[in-house]
Amino acid sequence: MTHWRSGTQPLFYPLNPKDPRNLAQKTKDLPSLPKVYQDFYREVTRFLPLQRVFIDPFFTLGYGIDASFYRLIPKVVVKVVNNEEMSAILKIAQTLHTPVTFRCAGTSLSGQALTDSVLLVVQGAWRHYEVHEDGKAISLEPGILGVEANRYLRSYRRKIGPDPASIDHCMIGGIAANNASGMCCGTADNSYKTVQDMQIIFDDGTLLDTANPASCRDFLQSKPDLIRQVELIRDELKADPELTALIKKKYKIKNTTGYSINAFVDFEDPLEIIKHVLIGSEGTLGFISRITYKTVIEHDHKASALIIYPDMDHACRAVMKLNRDLVSAAEMMDRVSLKTMEDEPGMPAYLKTLSETATALLVEVRAENRELLEQRIQDVKLQLESVPTVLPIDFTSVKSEYETYWKIRKGIFPAVGGIREQGTAVIIEDVAFPLERLAEATIDLRSILNKFGYHDAIIYGHALDGNWHFIFTQKFETEEEINQYSGLMKEVNELVVKKYNGSLKAEHGTGRNMAPFVELEWGSKAYQLMRRIKSAFDPHGLLNPGVIINDNKNVYLEDLKMMPQSHETIDRCTNCGFCQDICPSKNLTTTPRMRIILQREISYLKRTGKDLQRLMRLLKDYDYAGNATCATDGLCAKACPLSINTGDNSKYLRSRAITPTTNFLAQRLAKNMNGVTTFMRFGLGAVNAAHSVLGTRVMDKLASKAHRVTKNQIPLWNPWMPGRGSAPRARSGSAAGPLASEKAPSPGTEPLKVVYFPSCISRSMGPARQDKDQRPLHEVMLSILAKAGYEVIVPPNMSNLCCGMPWESKGFFQIADEKSDELEKVLLKASDYGKYPILCDTSPCLYRMRRAFKSGVKLYEPVEFTHDFLMERLKFRQVPETVAVHVTCSSVKMQISDKFKALAESCAEKVIMPDDVHCCGFAGDRGFSFPELNHSALAGLKPSLPKECTSGYSNSRTCEIGLSLHSGISYQSLMYLVDRASSALPL
Repeated sequence: MTHWRSGTQPLFYPLNPKDPRNLAQKTKDLPSLPKVYQDFYREVTRFLPLQRVFIDPFFTLGYGIDASFYRLIPKVVVKVVNNEEMSAILKIAQTLHTPVTFRCAGTSLSGQALTDSVLLVVQGAWRHYEVHEDGKAISLEPGILGVEANRYLRSYRRKIGPDPASIDHCMIGGIAANNASGMCCGTADNSYKTVQDMQIIFDDGTLLDTANPASCRDFLQSKPDLIRQVELIRDELKADPELTALIKKKYKIKNTTGYSINAFVDFEDPLEIIKHVLIGSEGTLGFISRITYKTVIEHDHKASALIIYPDMDHACRAVMKLNRDLVSAAEMMDRVSLKTMEDEPGMPAYLKTLSETATALLVEVRAENRELLEQRIQDVKLQLESVPTVLPIDFTSVKSEYETYWKIRKGIFPAVGGIREQGTAVIIEDVAFPLERLAEATIDLRSILNKFGYHDAIIYGHALDGNWHFIFTQKFETEEEINQYSGLMKEVNELVVKKYNGSLKAEHGTGRNMAPFVELEWGSKAYQLMRRIKSAFDPHGLLNPGVIINDNKNVYLEDLKMMPQSHETIDRCTNCGFCQDICPSKNLTTTPRMRIILQREISYLKRTGKDLQRLMRLLKDYDYAGNATCATDGLCAKACPLSINTGDNSKYLRSRAITPTTNFLAQRLAKNMNGVTTFMRFGLGAVNAAHSVLGTRVMDKLASKAHRVTKNQIPLWNPWMPGRGSAPRARSGSAAGPLASEKAPSPGTEPLKVVYFPSCISRSMGPARQDKDQRPLHEVMLSILAKAGYEVIVPPNMSNLCCGMPWESKGFFQIADEKSDELEKVLLKASDYGKYPILCDTSPCLYRMRRAFKSGVKLYEPVEFTHDFLMERLKFRQVPETVAVHVTCSSVKMQISDKFKALAESCAEKVIMPDDVHCCGFAGDRGFSFPELNHSALAGLKPSLPKECTSGYSNSRTCEIGLSLHSGISYQSLMYLVDRASSALPL
């Protein structure tokens, strides 16, 4: 058994004066709440910091929205971080009779994570875990992402059973509370089947730990009424053979409609029943504060085939010949599905040639070894040989090839989101049919979709489980549109239940969306048992009311979310929430989803003229919590299915705020870059000298006071502030001298040459006092290039050159482009019009150059250039050290993370690249003005580094400042490590 480990816990900072959570503003907001919520706020803030309790319109709206197509705005939002807090809050809620709803990542699709009362947010905390029995089991708190759980199990070659498509973005709490399944787990490896133990906090704050015998004994004594009700329901159900048979039959296929009443059939022990009925209960029976899963094997060998059948009937006949002993997954996609992806880069050309009825079946097989994998491939082909295909069945075990196939499957939902009419919501429904009737059920489903005008709706899903997802787009602005959706749902539900005895919700949960139809699926007898379950666990009806059990038969048509347009940079957003975890401000202020939600509300209020007071308040609060603390790193686009870069929206908003005066000043600075860099070098030198005289403690106090008094106008000093920078002299290849090349070119060959452009950041900022290597970066670069035999061309007039990135990030787009154009002309000439490659030593600057330059010259980042061109020209030795490596956002976007890793591992014996550290949040100069952003983004850095790690490396000077500050070790350019670990090859 491993020790109890902790992931990042949220850190909370003194509130910025512009933060909408400040006390003065809360005092103004409190009287606007109904009295019961005022009382609730006062009670919880007796023991919780103000930073974690939200009552303002900004944060209640931002946190209130989830991935579903409903909208409810909570009165109070609380970020809860441990069992003690959750228990105390639930006691207060019960005393005040205040409803509460639990929220993890908010990626659920059926409206189960919304409330107009109190929202208790888990995200950002609850990140402890423990691995047991060499990976055969794992205990997880609810704030851990599914992908992180599998990462913890990677070295054991195990994984958790549930594998929802959103596993990279949804959290364990939601996976368990929704009994989320996926493409491979089916009904055998979902949360219900693989749960081993659980910690549960009940409506009155009582905690049950099923792994702790003492806790179980105490619970049995303290909750006799609940135990008695559980036993009565169990006995009544088991005494009813007809109902027992119905339950067993319905759970042979995927089913998340209503409560997991199969727990009362499958188990005798009331604690086992409680544990299993909590799975899929969507926070309506209690809060799962920890779950222990039995894990499953993660096979090393995989192969996939995209099999094309003439029509849906043939594809369904093929599926019926497969089973989970033979294949891991079988995903079906209709022709409309395939059309959404056929124009995407890298897709097979034959997709465009398929008939209108063609249907694809994506099959994956897995095995422990290569021989068994090949055997299973042949077995699959043998099973399917009697069903005609459009193209021969061809399996591939080449990762890049089968990932392309899976890209088709995973890209369908976001593709619909990307091409939908603006202002519409993307709705994904989720049903399951008995596998033997899948073909006819699918034809009937398509007929109903066409009947109600959803001709472009897509049908696809987990065919091996008879589980279809169907996607369509919908507006909810008129009565006619709402009636259209209502009519569709009623007929689909009748079809699924009465004709095919299927599941109305196979894996997405009941929520509000299907609550009115639970009785339709289960019948009145089973439904009444479910109502008794709810009453037994939550007698006051305070836990997530309206979800699963709801007397309002129209709830699925109420509180529908509109998707007003705001700006082209964000209008395609579907609110899925996939962007949240990677955002550096997620635990400080807002996430990309929250920013988009708030911008849509602001745009709607501007356009309609409604509620001017609310509009002005949102605009004021957005200035800090939405704009100033956005790092504009663009990593959200990497996580977003639609590649939406919310940072682009922040830059757009900053451009709209530019005044003629600020534009004039920016132009003056841009035209006098020499003066800017000279001033920066002078200032850094002076500050470094002051630090030497005053010492760190005095310097820190003075700097903090100056930063506070000037309201962030004076950048906040820290002990890792760089010293004065310097720049190399301009040099041509022929005049470079011996420093530029230690090797003479072979006779008759042209010498190797490279243009080296040191960024204005590296020219201005030198090493910090505590940095291990005190040489300026350009000396290190020239040393490496010389050892590799390169002659270096340093362009003239560097002091006035800049890529334009500082201006772009602040919204001065024209000035940024002018600086880029100026730089491109100089570098184009220096490279003999593209004859020689161009090297820039700062990753964000190089990324900007690649986007802005129009000439097509070859531009390289130093890690990339070293990896691609210098590794064979240098002799490397691994220094006997453990080093940390941080890949900057720009390097991630340039897709050179693997090169970072490979180069670092060539230079050091052990390389640490923390999985949970993404953008550092320094964001150019923002780490000086808003240091809390850098602090929040790197909260998990130091805990991720082993004690023996004494140095770190990256490739952006400003990022390295923040990394050094929050790790306590020196971070410098990776080129410093390369220079230490390399030498020239023998002549």
